[in-house]
Amino acid sequence: MTNNINNYKTVGKNVRKVDGIGLASGGHLFVADLADEDSLVAGILTSPHAHARIKKIDISKAKKLDGVHSVLYHGNVNRVPHTTAGQGYPEPSPYDTVMFDNKVRYVGDRVAAVAAETPAILKKALDLIDVEYEVLKPVFDPEEALAPGAPIIHDEEDAKVIIPVEYDKTRNLAAHVDTKVGDTEKAFEQADLVVEDRYTTHYANHCAIEPHISHAKLDPHGRLVITTSTQVPFHVRRIVSQVCEIPIKQIRVIKPRIGGGFGGKQEILLEDVCAMLALRTEKPVLLEYTRKDEFISSRTRHPAICDTKLGFDASGKLSAISLKVILNTGAYGSHALTVGSNSGSKVLPMYPCNDIDFTLDSPYTNLPVGGAYRGYGATQAVFGLECLMDEAAEKLGLSPIEIREKNHIRSGGTSPIFKALGEGTEGVEMKIGSCGLDRCIKMGAEEIKWEEKQNKQASKPWCKHGLGMAILMQGSSIPHVDMGAATLKLNDDGSFNLLMGATDLGTGSDTVLSQIAAEELGVAVEQIIPLSSDTDVTPFDVGAYASSTTYLSGMAVKKTAALAKYQVLEAAAEMLDCKLEELDIKNSVITGGPSELTLEDVGRHTLYADNQHQIIASASHVTEKSPPPFAAHFVEVEVDTQTGKVDLLSYVAAVDCGTAIHPKLAEGQTEGALVNGISFALTEEYIFNDKGKMLNPDFGNYKICSTQDIPKIKTILVPTFEDTGPYGAKSVSEISINGALPAISNAIYNATGVRIKEGPFTPEKILKALNSQANNK
Repeated sequence: MTNNINNYKTVGKNVRKVDGIGLASGGHLFVADLADEDSLVAGILTSPHAHARIKKIDISKAKKLDGVHSVLYHGNVNRVPHTTAGQGYPEPSPYDTVMFDNKVRYVGDRVAAVAAETPAILKKALDLIDVEYEVLKPVFDPEEALAPGAPIIHDEEDAKVIIPVEYDKTRNLAAHVDTKVGDTEKAFEQADLVVEDRYTTHYANHCAIEPHISHAKLDPHGRLVITTSTQVPFHVRRIVSQVCEIPIKQIRVIKPRIGGGFGGKQEILLEDVCAMLALRTEKPVLLEYTRKDEFISSRTRHPAICDTKLGFDASGKLSAISLKVILNTGAYGSHALTVGSNSGSKVLPMYPCNDIDFTLDSPYTNLPVGGAYRGYGATQAVFGLECLMDEAAEKLGLSPIEIREKNHIRSGGTSPIFKALGEGTEGVEMKIGSCGLDRCIKMGAEEIKWEEKQNKQASKPWCKHGLGMAILMQGSSIPHVDMGAATLKLNDDGSFNLLMGATDLGTGSDTVLSQIAAEELGVAVEQIIPLSSDTDVTPFDVGAYASSTTYLSGMAVKKTAALAKYQVLEAAAEMLDCKLEELDIKNSVITGGPSELTLEDVGRHTLYADNQHQIIASASHVTEKSPPPFAAHFVEVEVDTQTGKVDLLSYVAAVDCGTAIHPKLAEGQTEGALVNGISFALTEEYIFNDKGKMLNPDFGNYKICSTQDIPKIKTILVPTFEDTGPYGAKSVSEISINGALPAISNAIYNATGVRIKEGPFTPEKILKALNSQANNK
């Protein structure tokens, strides 16, 4: 495989997105567009209490209302423990959820569901459901939840885990990991410098432009067809089968276009209820979250408390790391173990050393549920690590760049954490293949003019200018766990149908995977007809998560294309009466034989002439490693010392994602992640009252960055070549959300001398810290 991108015809080129015209022209591509016109509308009644037992529920008035077709609650559906996390089987998340329970565990938890003919009837029916609660004592603080005597949130007998991992619902413990390599106690004793502190991260919502939405109906053969906005269609099929107690063969799941996911749609939140209503009514049903529902009842980024400790020798070489994470999973344990594990496995190897201590405790609380969110644990843990690297650099007389260059991982390097810590279980021993982190640091520093701006003055006398940086790593797929597959079929005009289970959630993966297929086959992208994510038609794929689509599914597509190409050349050799080895495909023409053939010639011959057969190939791929993408982020800020407001002047992200299959899409993924991270760092915040109710579940009061808030952004793609990836590619979509918290915090310190250790960095928080600093002088 060549590592010279100039030799490729489609890889590394900014081809037109295969779905671009449909999206730009407002085509009927999304779930709501595809719903049957006569669909019933469904809604969910949720709990007003953070912790309560349902003593009595009366649905009789709602059922009698004209236009109501079905009401579901814990008394008329079977109790089937499961996890809502869309993960491979057996899932590492606890089975602590049922469709409807006689206990509610957070404000926004499910109580009942209704299917009705109109939204007005639906609203009236939900209002008519009479619920009597026994209010129980809640617990909101994750450390208090772990303390003896705390209210037990999951006291049901059937909550359990189905893999051998630590789980203790009697202590509100959804997940626990304790990983040690070497002797950190001795290493810290021998260190010349030890820095340690507590850094905390906060709740955040995915804020996808399209809320969760599902449509379900029975086809003419009585099979259940679910069209849903999901990242994980095959996991949806499996879990709906489990919860609704019908065979998998009776379920078809279709994923159309998705209006954003970011991890939030790696969850089975609506599909089970929508499916059950369709089964009960034998009518099509549409169930959609409102924006308020999305904030309160969907999934969030897990808040985390990270106690981080680093040891160094006198030269600035890192000798020991301790990371203790308390990850608030909220009312249910969705992704608790895996997000928590990733806070170690996707962060600690960035600075290799022999003595490492990692501990995770993920307690239940009576607050909204954590789930998968872009960054997936690395976002939380890298915050404290990268701020402490700056603190150590200052104490050692080194620059932030120097201390990182002295310690960061390089090609050929490894870390004992790779093997010791996977996603909830032991990981995979791994050496780093491609690593452009040194060039990311160099190019990012040059772009932001790091040296020249060290003593730059602010625009106003009461403002302070500052620079900050952070380096990052992530991963590409879950090795030895997840699998992707693809199928290619030659048509009689020389085009190919590409069938793939991989899920395009707006990332452009249909385009990227079409490019990989086209490159391997020797055809233009326009000759590839992609169809993704229909469980009846496309082969299995785990879905869009763990930064796996390009690296994992891309290799499945590449292998499939190689098999299809062989079949094409085999048929062409027979037609030309020559050896297969002499032939190749270039621009849809078979060359190298006594005469040329087009793919159309081969397609027609194999379908209609002698030796008729369908040229079709399928292949699957399971990864052996998870090669990290790397990045260096640099920011420039101005802090108003009178108000505490942070103005972000410029942001530079230098990213090593291996070969960028589609550079503009890679840049778009990076810049989208940056804005997401900036918004998380500066403005996004859940505000709760003392009863656990979110007070700001709308965009008027939950601030996300808009175009006017975005600073000057520069993305630099630093090319490397990952031998294990398709045409040298690694992942790119998640890593850049992780940089804003530490880089901006470091810049605020550089400007003001104040370290902000808790996000978001609101003006109130910074002004309070500045006033405290002034009072302590």
